[in-house]
Amino acid sequence: MTTLVSTTDTVTRDALAVLQPGFTGTTAPDWLLRRVGEGLASVGLFGRNIHSPEQLAALTARLRAERDDVLVAIDEEGGDVTRLEVRSGSSFPGNLALGAVDDVDLTRAVARELGRRLAECGVNLNWAPSADVNSNPGNPVIGVRSFGADTGLVARHTAAYVEGLQAAGVAACTKHFPGHGDTAVDSHHALPRIDVDLDTLHTRELVPFRAAVAAGSKAVMSAHILLPALDPTRPATLSPQILTGLLRQELGYEGLIVTDGMEMDAIAGTYGIERGSVLAIAAGADAICVGGGLADEETVLRLRDALVTAVRDGELPEERLADAAARVRALASWTQGVRGAASGPGADEQEGTAPGAGAGIGLVAARRAVTVTGTAGPLDGPAYVAAFTPVANIAVGDETPWGVAAELSRILPGTETGTYGSGSVAPAAEVLRAAGERRIVAVVRDVHRHGWMSAALDEVLRARPDTVVVEMGLPVAPPRGALHVATHGAARVCGVAAAEAITGTGV
Repeated sequence: MTTLVSTTDTVTRDALAVLQPGFTGTTAPDWLLRRVGEGLASVGLFGRNIHSPEQLAALTARLRAERDDVLVAIDEEGGDVTRLEVRSGSSFPGNLALGAVDDVDLTRAVARELGRRLAECGVNLNWAPSADVNSNPGNPVIGVRSFGADTGLVARHTAAYVEGLQAAGVAACTKHFPGHGDTAVDSHHALPRIDVDLDTLHTRELVPFRAAVAAGSKAVMSAHILLPALDPTRPATLSPQILTGLLRQELGYEGLIVTDGMEMDAIAGTYGIERGSVLAIAAGADAICVGGGLADEETVLRLRDALVTAVRDGELPEERLADAAARVRALASWTQGVRGAASGPGADEQEGTAPGAGAGIGLVAARRAVTVTGTAGPLDGPAYVAAFTPVANIAVGDETPWGVAAELSRILPGTETGTYGSGSVAPAAEVLRAAGERRIVAVVRDVHRHGWMSAALDEVLRARPDTVVVEMGLPVAPPRGALHVATHGAARVCGVAAAEAITGTGV
């Protein structure tokens, strides 16, 4: 472990202030509390840090005992990407479901209720919403995290989401600037490249970010993507042309610029996290997100010392680092000023926002997002659920349950389930054998992107044309099956809504 300079040094305090590190465990480790006392202004939370709302509230209270204005950030998009409910599945549908309903008042209400729950737990910065226009249906990392493929729809729902979240006293962090929707590569694993012209960028990718800026988004997260039309050599996170020239000067954005996780291979694999962090701050970023995979004191000290060394070597202007730290502290000051904004009634208690037998706003939204194709009648007896399960992308994680089996088993006792992946041997034959005489419910996720899944589904349907198909990803493939249900996401409430539609028990 290195210690380059005294922690009372102004430059060192500024270097600590621009870091947003993660940590392990459900309580704040001593090293983290010590660094918060020395000037660390932000902390990032992940699923590994959360066991219950009460535990999370105690964790954030302990952090604020060291520094009252600390920013506590989280990656809580709702839908497929949840940290609050990582072990049970989200109570809120994700962006694609909200976009499918296309009711901005509903989107605003969902975001406000999600923000209220975050604020109650002491979280005041949410790395959401995703403002990416999912123009590439083969996108492996955005998909249902986007409001859709229509630029105008994405823009209006991005603005509504920002407004709802911030009305609850939680700062929004609109991502992934300048747009991650037209990629075929996951930036967790490699550097995506988007080869489109400037006109396309301005009329498609940038429109939702302009809407977010106009809505007052307190933060914007950069993307680890290469856009040669804007900068042929450096990814957006490290590009002065993109962060300073485009976002600051052309779009007029004055809030906090946060990087996506610097340990992602798109940056760490080429530049390393220390060099990447220096280049990001120099390019115009204000806060360095790190900790999805690297979550220890050594990482914090390495990044702190890299920034200090860059200032003292003349590579990073001291004024740029000071400006970045000042923006972090300004956002922290805003969150203090609005603390308690979530103490009013939740969306479920507001007149006209949550009709439907007292259901939560998330379930109401999930029910509205479901589309059903086909004329087959509802299931009325035990079924066999065949869950065709792709490998989850890193943003979603593989620990969050999804599907319809749990709710169908509750509604139709005797229902059983089997899980089939790309490595399964003859999955269709195994499904048919396990199902016996029971009706089959085939649950898929982005079937259009997975040849093995599509082939297995076709084989099941040839043998059992009465099969119900539930698509819980992007509904790009044509509807198949006697009954086809598209949920537009795999949140827990989407599974509940699908099970209601299959059995005819919904409100």
